Amino acid sequence: MARPALVETEELVAAKVLARKQAMAARKVAKADAGPDAGQRLADHFQNFISPPAGTIISGFLSIGSEVDVAPTLSAMAGRGCQICLPCVIAPRTPLVFRLWQQGDALIEESFGTRAPATTAAEVQPDILIVPLLSFDRAGYRLGYGGGFYDRTLEMLRKTKPVLAVGVAYSGQQVDAVLRGPFDQPLDWILTESGGFQPDREGAV
Repeated sequence: MARPALVETEELVAAKVLARKQAMAARKVAKADAGPDAGQRLADHFQNFISPPAGTIISGFLSIGSEVDVAPTLSAMAGRGCQICLPCVIAPRTPLVFRLWQQGDALIEESFGTRAPATTAAEVQPDILIVPLLSFDRAGYRLGYGGGFYDRTLEMLRKTKPVLAVGVAYSGQQVDAVLRGPFDQPLDWILTESGGFQPDREGAV
């Protein structure tokens, strides 16, 4: 049975809209502060903290705008023998699907400004999801872009198999507490150019 649409109060929706504008501006500053090697440092931390074995299916994304560059991470993981896939948007309010991808494969433009593998690429279910975000907190919650795609996807996958959700960002994107609603899914790890941590959910509300 399909899950109902995400429902949040009007006050929370409005607060998230404002928070996203603020987080977008803060991320641009964080990118400048992090320096041009932030992506490579993130890749180093991914290898040290996550260290997936060969054969692991890892979902990444192709960074756009001021997002932290995950290309070095994907390249390093492919070099370890991991399988790389990318998320594909099928429809609004619908979980993502994932298709295998490697450097040089053809990509198609999606309506959200993202790029995804062609429909001819094999569909897979990832073991690890590298998740983009606008801001994050120590409890492991993220402020996303508002579509709810990763929340729906994580909810679905976590019911079917063990998965690891790794939020990636600049350290300057951390906030005291992320605004969250009843359907927001927590992350299992947060990695930045400065290091990484597993969330502490003690006292989280």
